[in-house]
Amino acid sequence: MEKQSFCPNELEAQQLNQLLISSVAPRPIALVSSINTQGNVNLSPFSFFNIFSFNPPILIFSPSRRSRDNTTKHTYENVLAVPQVTISVVNQAIGQQTALASKRYPKEVDEYVKAGLTPVKSDLVSPPFVGEAPVAFECVVDRVISLGEEAGAGNLVISKIEKIHINKKYYCPEKLLNIEKLDLIGRLGGAYYCSTKPASLFEIKSPETPIGIGFDQLPKHLLNSHYLTGNLLGKLAAMPTIPSKQLLEEFREKEDIKTIFALENSEEQIKQLHLKAKKLIIKNCLEEALLCVFLMR
Repeated sequence: MEKQSFCPNELEAQQLNQLLISSVAPRPIALVSSINTQGNVNLSPFSFFNIFSFNPPILIFSPSRRSRDNTTKHTYENVLAVPQVTISVVNQAIGQQTALASKRYPKEVDEYVKAGLTPVKSDLVSPPFVGEAPVAFECVVDRVISLGEEAGAGNLVISKIEKIHINKKYYCPEKLLNIEKLDLIGRLGGAYYCSTKPASLFEIKSPETPIGIGFDQLPKHLLNSHYLTGNLLGKLAAMPTIPSKQLLEEFREKEDIKTIFALENSEEQIKQLHLKAKKLIIKNCLEEALLCVFLMR
């Protein structure tokens, strides 16, 4: 493929930042509540955030140094003084309020009040968590790792989960969380976000044992197909076995397949087989789709 390439030091800091946050996306949002030694609570969102272990259960977020003036954020200063946080996840229902909490208010200002969010007293740590959030975690800060002293440098706050709170709106006994109702949002580049509404959800199931045949075992004519995408071919490559000669001979006797092979042009035959395979894959008839594409090798 044609590509435009850069080394990080070839880009201005803001260009590099925009490139990274636009390409490493979507990112979940941590709405972090912290507290200082005077008891002032701070609430701030971070999209440099994820889970990195479940045994022990570890969440990491990064309050980076500000790119404009290289100052540190109140959250970073708070966790150094009082190593406890709550981390509430953000869904679309509180998206705008989360954006309000991101503003650069003075240290003594309570972002819960500014953003119209409800602080709920935690059971095990000092900072409260967000009552409107679908899920909230009470955490003890294990350590803070500084990644540099320059503007834009991150500070990894490694937080161990001590207690989990699930809003009953989103709780279901079987799976603990109702994914369809959660509607979590993800941070993209610029002012863009994405939603996990049910209409945008889809599954990519990991191939189960036995191991799939892989792309290298698919017929060569598939690899440059104009009709079968990598995702569609991936479903065929995840199938456990190549069709037997007997199955292929039986499949070839189907009337619609005979019609395709009655075409005089071999390229048109391949096209029609690809189109038929595409329909079968979309309908999740993967065994038939695999037979279809293996008829010509």
